[in-house]
Amino acid sequence: MFSTGVFLLAVLISTAEAGPWANICAGKSSNEIRTCDNHGCGQYTAQRNHRLHQGVDVLCSDGSTVYAPFTGTIMGQEKPYKNKNAINNGVRISGRGFCIKMFYIKPIKYKGSIKKGEKLGTLLSLQKVYPGIQSHIHIENCDLSDPTVYL
Repeated sequence: MFSTGVFLLAVLISTAEAGPWANICAGKSSNEIRTCDNHGCGQYTAQRNHRLHQGVDVLCSDGSTVYAPFTGTIMGQEKPYKNKNAINNGVRISGRGFCIKMFYIKPIKYKGSIKKGEKLGTLLSLQKVYPGIQSHIHIENCDLSDPTVYL
């Protein structure tokens, strides 16, 4: 009984420590998912031409500060596009049982540790590439599962 109780307590502490992710964008009181516009919809598995959206788009104004959603390690640069454009930048972050890619940001660094809620970078101008789009950060789990529950 004692070992089961200790194990259960450890699981509860671990889950609470991971917890929901921090607010990702400065000036926003929550991680609001982009609705539909002329360029598509922001929810997980939204239809995108001939494929499904593999992440979630969190609303954020161009030029806003972007924060780390959880404590972890920035593993390196990630680029969402094969071509060069004004928003082709991002990072991969791993830690607390999570691994995500965050696109459309100019990060302050491409490697190293980062704490939940710490400044990660600045949102690039999506309007330069997609005029009229609801500006956002794209968040994608490395295993392509739905990240919505953590937002």
